[in-house]
Amino acid sequence: MAEMSSSHVSGSTGLNSIIDEYTKQVSQKRLYSGIMLLVFVVLMVSGFTVAAGRNGGSFWGGIDNFFDYPNEVVGEAWENAAQLPGFMLEYFPALLETLNIAAVATLLGAFAAIFLSLFSTRGLARFPKLVGLFRRIMDTSRAIPEIVVALVLIFIMGGGPVPAVIAIAIHTAGALGKLFSEVNENADLKSVDGLSSVGASWSQRMLLAVVPQVAPNWLSYALLRLEINIRASAILGFVGAGGLGYELKNAISWGPGRFDEAAAMFIILFLTIMMVDQTSSYFRDRLVHGAGGRK
Repeated sequence: MAEMSSSHVSGSTGLNSIIDEYTKQVSQKRLYSGIMLLVFVVLMVSGFTVAAGRNGGSFWGGIDNFFDYPNEVVGEAWENAAQLPGFMLEYFPALLETLNIAAVATLLGAFAAIFLSLFSTRGLARFPKLVGLFRRIMDTSRAIPEIVVALVLIFIMGGGPVPAVIAIAIHTAGALGKLFSEVNENADLKSVDGLSSVGASWSQRMLLAVVPQVAPNWLSYALLRLEINIRASAILGFVGAGGLGYELKNAISWGPGRFDEAAAMFIILFLTIMMVDQTSSYFRDRLVHGAGGRK
C-alpha cells in the first residue's frame, strides 16, 4: 500500500509539473502575442499620423474622395462599353509582352535559384564553407525591390522589357532559392550516401538522388512565383519597363478621355491573372498531391 501511495504521489507530482509547464508556455505565448498586437497598433497609428502630415494634413479629409477616380473610370467605361472589346484586342500584344517578361524572368530566376539552393543547403553543398555566402547572396537579392533594380537598369540600358526581366529574375532567384533550399533540407540522404559510396561526383549525386525527390515541390513554387511575377511585370511597366503597365500608365496620365482604355486594360489584366492563378493552382495541386488531387 505504501508503495502504491508513493507511486500515486509521484505520478500526481509529474502531472502537476507538466500542467504548470504548459500553463507557463501558454501565458508566455499570450504575452508575446499581446506585445506583437500592441506594436502593430502603434505602427498603424503612427503610419496614419505620418501620412496625414506628409499629405498636408488632408489625409483623413481626402478619404471622402477615395472613390472619385474609380467612379470616373467606371463611368467613362460604361458610356463607351461598346468600344471595350476593341480596346482589349488593341492592347492584347502589350499583355503578351507582360506575360513574356514574367515567364522569361521566372525561368531565369528559377534556374539561378536551383544552383543557389544546392550550394546553400547544409549537408548537400558542394562547398560547405561557402554556405553562408550563398545564403547572403539570396538574402540580398530578395531584399532589394524589383522596382529599384528596374529603375537603375532603365537609367543604364534605357526603357524596355530587358531591365524588367533582369530585375524580376534577380528577386525571383533569391525568393525561390530560399524556398528551394528549405525543400532540399527535407530530402532523404540515403540515396546520396549510396551514390557517394560508389564514387559518384557531386553533380551526379544532386542530379540522380536529390532532384527527383524535390522537383515536384520546385515546380510548384516556380508556378506560384510566376503568378507573382505577372503582377510585378505589370507594375514595372509604370516606370518604363514596357508591357501592359506602360500602356496603362499612359492612359491614366492622359486622364478623362482615355479612362475607357484604362478600364479595358484593367479587365484583360484581371482576367489573365485570374486564369493564370487558377491554372497554376490546378497544376501545383497535381504536382504536390498526385494525379488524384486532394482527397
